[in-house]
Amino acid sequence: MTSISQCFQTLRSRQQCAFIPFITAGDPDLETTAEALRILDRNGADMIELGVPYSDPLADGPVIQAAATRALAKGVNLKQVLEMIESVSPDLQAPIILFTYYNPILNLGIKPFLKQISQVGVRGLIVPDLPVDESTELLETAASIGVEVILLVAPTSSKERIEMIAQKSQGFIYLVSVTGVTGVRSQVQGRVKNLLEQMHQMTDKPIGVGFGISDSQQARQITDWGADGVIVGSAFVKRLAQGTPSNGLQAIESLCRELKEGIAPLEEKREKTITQISYT
Repeated sequence: MTSISQCFQTLRSRQQCAFIPFITAGDPDLETTAEALRILDRNGADMIELGVPYSDPLADGPVIQAAATRALAKGVNLKQVLEMIESVSPDLQAPIILFTYYNPILNLGIKPFLKQISQVGVRGLIVPDLPVDESTELLETAASIGVEVILLVAPTSSKERIEMIAQKSQGFIYLVSVTGVTGVRSQVQGRVKNLLEQMHQMTDKPIGVGFGISDSQQARQITDWGADGVIVGSAFVKRLAQGTPSNGLQAIESLCRELKEGIAPLEEKREKTITQISYT
């Protein structure tokens, strides 16, 4: 499993946009989560974001909140999530990015937490309620251990704050596409295009866009606007929770392929179409 930075370097050399699906650990159960990670890895995920269930998920919309609530009701905790990651990470090519709030990190201790997640195979970390102004200790400790901490830029962030986040973020910069929480949206806000242009002028670090992206058309739009990565969460969490675990796994496999196809370079799509025609 490569680092987040190495993965982006490889994709950039191929002129490809990273596809990063998100699921919530433990919904409907940890065994299904492990299989979901394998399925996403096999079907086009370049990196996978895995949410740790949390009782007060401020950045999450109703779909992901409900998934976390169901997982917590079954007793899923951080220790179990890390054990599951350790068991499945040898099967994966896509780096795992752990999404967790700051309280569990403080509860365990910054250095012990980072050591544990690194040892089980986690390569990236997103902490949505940690302001950049208070992130120095986590960033420096993570860098010494080999975990890349990805910081978030909001649509309302000032130019000065964006520059600060761009300078400190590791692996890539996470651009939040909407003002508010995660969730499926019918369209992507046009302001994202302008923000991407501004941010690319400030930094050469990769920029991933998430929150509100739910279908291949939106994913393609974000790619065409210049994003280095497309992050899709609620659409996967919703499908994985529908019907039986088997139904859910089939649903996310189809969605994964659809979204990966949506952000594929146009030249790659053309070559694929020509190949398909030649065989018919």
